[in-house]
Amino acid sequence: METIIVQPSGPVRPGAAGAGEPGLLYMGPGDVADFGRGLPGSGDVSIVLPDPGISRRAGRLEAAEDYWRLSNFSSDCAYVVENLEGAGEYMTVAPRRLGAPVPFEFSRVVLPALSGTAEFKVFAPQHAFLDERSMPGAGAGEQTVLPYALDVTAKYFLVLVALCEPRLREGSDGALPGAGDIAERLRPLESCRGLTRSAVNYHIDYLAFAKLRLDVGEEPGADGNGRTGAKRARLAMLALRFGLVREEHLALLPSRRRAGAQGAGA
Repeated sequence: METIIVQPSGPVRPGAAGAGEPGLLYMGPGDVADFGRGLPGSGDVSIVLPDPGISRRAGRLEAAEDYWRLSNFSSDCAYVVENLEGAGEYMTVAPRRLGAPVPFEFSRVVLPALSGTAEFKVFAPQHAFLDERSMPGAGAGEQTVLPYALDVTAKYFLVLVALCEPRLREGSDGALPGAGDIAERLRPLESCRGLTRSAVNYHIDYLAFAKLRLDVGEEPGADGNGRTGAKRARLAMLALRFGLVREEHLALLPSRRRAGAQGAGA
């Protein structure tokens, strides 16, 4: 099972270990991937950052059990790791720092470059949790890794709750909202003021492929909208079936009464 998924701004080097489609790099515990400008045609780095201001081997990613580490090979430039789920939160990895642990689930690694900056994204969908049914001292063993590790404070979880809301309130016959409906439902929240339909679709894709690992293939005879609808239906079914989203989570959503009042006054 992959620890992290890397999304470069450009294509992954063909033949790189863990290379996947579309243009993603999947890394499991112990895997490493170097990034930088690289030597032309040498394949010495997995993540190519072609700016001439980037070192040929600028640094390294290392996947651990349920997080990742970043090494900075530069002798004079710090690298920045931004938390894409935070309000401007970031960490700095100093020059020559090796194996700095990164705690963010959604990250953007930013390097200084001649063109301004070079960057790539790293997603860490797996988390290990203490088995709450086990008492301390109950025995040694491997730490429990939840099959579906969801962070209830993350924006993608709000999207999932809004997707499941009609069926939580109305039963299995509730019609599922579309991406635009979900964006409008969540927009009253401070953290979702700028949420767009495309951003909702991005979170739905992340839930489907990285968090809940749905096998969503091409639907025969379906267009893009049909496939998106099938994906949303399977997400909701799995989340409700296994209790990943429950009635208590509806409290995370904005009040429907307030939303209705705002709509009436518009």
